[in-house]
Amino acid sequence: MPTPTPTTAPVRSRPYDLRIQSETDPLRQVIVHTPGEEISLVSPENRLELLFDDILYLDNARKEHLLMCQVFAKIVGRDHAVLEIGTLLREAFEQEEARHDFIDQLCRISTQANLQAFVGDLERLSPDELHRFALTGQTDLPLNAQPLPNLMFTRDVAAVVGEHVLISHPATAARARESLIARVVLHHHPGFAPHRERIIHLPRGVTFEGGDLLVPDARTVLIGNSERTSLGGVMNIISALFAHTAIENVLVVDLPKERSYMHLDTVFTFSSPDECVVFPPLIETSAPGRVIHYRQTDEPDRFSCRIGTDLKAMLEDVLGRPLQFIPCGGDDPLSQRREQWTDGANFFALAPGVVIGYERNSSTFEEMRRHGYRIVSARGFLSYYEESEFAPGEKMAIKLEGTELSRGRGGPRCMTLPLARG
Repeated sequence: MPTPTPTTAPVRSRPYDLRIQSETDPLRQVIVHTPGEEISLVSPENRLELLFDDILYLDNARKEHLLMCQVFAKIVGRDHAVLEIGTLLREAFEQEEARHDFIDQLCRISTQANLQAFVGDLERLSPDELHRFALTGQTDLPLNAQPLPNLMFTRDVAAVVGEHVLISHPATAARARESLIARVVLHHHPGFAPHRERIIHLPRGVTFEGGDLLVPDARTVLIGNSERTSLGGVMNIISALFAHTAIENVLVVDLPKERSYMHLDTVFTFSSPDECVVFPPLIETSAPGRVIHYRQTDEPDRFSCRIGTDLKAMLEDVLGRPLQFIPCGGDDPLSQRREQWTDGANFFALAPGVVIGYERNSSTFEEMRRHGYRIVSARGFLSYYEESEFAPGEKMAIKLEGTELSRGRGGPRCMTLPLARG
């Protein structure tokens, strides 16, 4: 099968969609970032500062990512299904106002870099030059800016809930520019013009990354209070969702503040409306205060809460339906730990009961098979549907060749920012 090519969309007058009411509704549109030059700028000396445990081989990482995007495009089956955030940023930079906003906000969040001294020089960069600087930190100016290798994990830059979008507040300086890129795209790209009144900004001083937010149904949101999303971020999100969206219930899951469980979706994802892939040692262990259910009341700016110990029981109660928890790594404790480490619980749902994950997590895929999923490779899936359209029907788990991508410590859900489902 030939190497797939990037699936990007040009600026167009038709607006992009914003509509997420479930983790598993059929995918309609998604933002990704295929690894590029920024990955090749990670070195043994700066990798930890840039939150990378290892150095990725760019060529293979790109091939794996592009194969994943080709699966998305086939399953969605319409133009402009897969959008590249780098392309969206470059298109936004066609407007002088967008370039000025980016530079102004960059100076505000990079106080230690003394960028104010170079504002005039940055303003004179062409759209292409500023775009390269935004993604890689590379410029002919005497500046010391880091690349953004974590931009491949577009899930974390924002989160769509209903018809609103929350812009992230990264917990680390290494990712601060990613949130700014999301802001510029959402505020200045013409495709998002109809949605600008539905962008939610969080206050300074709190942190939130999109991997900590899941949408089980149109009334309910799950949020992880994790290493990357602070309690202040959680409470501000709850207030904003209750004030501006149709959300009535927010379940907050307390996670260990450790890199291994940096986001909720590293230990818990939906594969169908009533099935979840979970990391049992954490998710299936009851603990006091593990889950808090916040519910909107009839009084403005007030909500009730109840504390629970069992996520499954509380989530079933709120959703009004039974759930099946599928163990990442199967029943073997060692396999569970090994495969959670390589994102075995980080499946991305493309339709109800149709998911994609890393093929290296073989015990997890075997567990999916036992729960009625047909297991296929990404290349086999594309070959089978080469001459026909895909129509959801049977349950299916697609194995992605993620040997290189998995070394970045993020799975298919981490690498996707869905804009619209349904």
